[in-house]
Amino acid sequence: MEKQQNEIFFETKDLTKKFGDVTAVNHVSMAIRTGEIRGLIGENGSGKSTMFNVILGSLFPDEGKVYLGDKDITKLKDYKRALNIGCLYQNPLRGTAPNLTIGENLALAYRRGEKRGLSWGIKAEEKEIYREELKRLGLGLEDRMSSKVGLLSGGQRQALTLLMATLKRPKLL
Repeated sequence: MEKQQNEIFFETKDLTKKFGDVTAVNHVSMAIRTGEIRGLIGENGSGKSTMFNVILGSLFPDEGKVYLGDKDITKLKDYKRALNIGCLYQNPLRGTAPNLTIGENLALAYRRGEKRGLSWGIKAEEKEIYREELKRLGLGLEDRMSSKVGLLSGGQRQALTLLMATLKRPKLL
């Protein structure tokens, strides 16, 4: 069934996160409807990163709820939320493994949520998918899949992390 354009697909209700006596997020409620793009702006120290870490599951709220669709994901661990929520970090090295190759990083992102065996090889059909996706970036990275990510420029790493975050088409980015 196709999602209706005005249907709420992500919501926070009365989120609060404290660190000792400091309240970083104070009873924040928001709803995002299908097809909407939202941004969160504020001064340094206003709780933006804390809010995103609560949404991602890196931190749990002291009060309130987080919903993805009609599912309460408030207590769901970050690695389980990652199946449906893609994240692009300000520092692109945080979202990648710099000592692995471009292809290996893409394989980690592409296989997110799947059971993995002991073998590490990247299948030929996966390589072709990665090559086509990298080609869309227009940076020539499709010809450098064996290059280590730590050797890429900041812009190339940022483009790669965006690709990694969206490779599995998350419900929320």
